[in-house]
Amino acid sequence: MNTLRDTLTHENQLLPDGRNLSYVVAGAQFGDPLVVHHGTPGSRLFAALFSEAAKEKGMKLVVPDRPGYGRSSPPPADWLWWDWQQDLSVLMQQESIERASVLGFSGGGPYALAASTSEWASRIALVSSAIPPARNGLTKLSGIPFALRLLFWVSGLLVKIRGPESLVSQYTAESVSNTVARRVAIDFQEGLRQNGKAVARENRSLARASFDPDELTVPLLAVHGTEDSNTPIGPVRTFVSRTAGEMVSTESDHLGTLLERMPEILEWLQLD
Repeated sequence: MNTLRDTLTHENQLLPDGRNLSYVVAGAQFGDPLVVHHGTPGSRLFAALFSEAAKEKGMKLVVPDRPGYGRSSPPPADWLWWDWQQDLSVLMQQESIERASVLGFSGGGPYALAASTSEWASRIALVSSAIPPARNGLTKLSGIPFALRLLFWVSGLLVKIRGPESLVSQYTAESVSNTVARRVAIDFQEGLRQNGKAVARENRSLARASFDPDELTVPLLAVHGTEDSNTPIGPVRTFVSRTAGEMVSTESDHLGTLLERMPEILEWLQLD
């Protein structure tokens, strides 16, 4: 399973405060840049799920580990989800990217919203996204010490015992290939490389956070499944209705929406 790491281009960026920001570059080397935000938990290896599709569409994926996930350093104690855009600005300079689109999947959606307020952002797609303030099972458990860490430790153990399908079934009821299942499992396990503290920290933060729709100044596309039990569609519909964005609902679930709609989402995200 670990051979997947060898098929992606891994990079590291030293941030001004001494932290490390780890990321993957995939897709078309000279394509339209797209900054992708993995789920919760997740990692830069999320890129493998659609690197081939991005290459076909002529898009360059830049997929960082958020602080505390994968190989990225944990954030300082006073770091907030809104500070994420400052980390990304350093990354954009490193990659010599002046303009890029933004995609956020699941728990990565709020961080994609923060990124979309940056001067370099051109448009944003939210896929199966949580909307701050998030109200779901993970944000409720995040207030209980060690609860989320225990939950994901058990999930990781089940992957080792029963295989990747045991994890995939938590995100979709649809049938996926063995390759996709392995990639989902590897992304999940890499996201918990350090521990589960990042998951708990993010969910505590997003339970209290908010995003003013008036802050959104770039085109928005939200794609969400009506059968999504991980991040229900209601909050997304409400959020989009307060913007000039476009809402697309599909008769699918959490991961199924991403896998089914990825080609058209990538096409919409291409720079003008």
